[in-house]
Amino acid sequence: MSMNKKQVLFIGAGRMAQALIKGLDKNEFDIVVGNSGNEGRLREVKEAFDVETTNDWSNEIRKMDIIILAMPPASHDDILAKLSETIREQVIITVAAGIDPTHLESKLPKGTPVAWVMPNTAAKLGKSMTLYALGQHVNQEQQEWIEKLICGIGEFEKVTERQIHELTAVTASAPAFIYRLAEALEQITIESGVSEAQARKLVANMIAGSAEMLKTNVAPAELVDAVATPGGSTAAGLEVLDINHLDHLMIDAIEACRQKAMV
Repeated sequence: MSMNKKQVLFIGAGRMAQALIKGLDKNEFDIVVGNSGNEGRLREVKEAFDVETTNDWSNEIRKMDIIILAMPPASHDDILAKLSETIREQVIITVAAGIDPTHLESKLPKGTPVAWVMPNTAAKLGKSMTLYALGQHVNQEQQEWIEKLICGIGEFEKVTERQIHELTAVTASAPAFIYRLAEALEQITIESGVSEAQARKLVANMIAGSAEMLKTNVAPAELVDAVATPGGSTAAGLEVLDINHLDHLMIDAIEACRQKAMV
């Protein structure tokens, strides 16, 4: 394996692959991108990110240090079968939902270092909250490579395989719940007579500011108390949320995501 730049092969060139490529330090990694034959997508990636592309990724495997599987879960087993014939201790990383290190290890030669990386769609802005879990054969140096691969798309946390299965509903699915809330708030805001653009700015910045307050590590309940004066207008709104059991609703929504992911 290369002692200088690490050689990285992406199999898949969609949105998540592109977010990762955009965030990579070209002084640390040489990148080759292949996919299942969508040459138009490969041309787009080559032009946008100035990386090497290939119409036959299988010819590149032996030269690689790291192989990133950036395609749908259903495509994995065929690709893993092909990889298992030719890989020699390369690190295999998937960014697909449900494809955990145990599954990767079961399909690849014994001793293969594997990792499961779960970003969310904010990766394209470098604002993902990414979870990652390692297989049992990843060494310290390889873990450092993995963290260098994902640090360009935002914050990350190392967790266990089981925890990714449980937490993906929060880090990757729950943004959709926030967007639903934003949609409702935008509609109410527009009804006051401002433009759609003004409404979006007001709501987006309110949510962004609230997120920044959460990052100060003050407990959410304390932040609520800082906004809501007892008996005041905010407290009246909170009472409606409490009567309608917002907390139970969120728990049920997260549980529904988890149950569907297990199917």
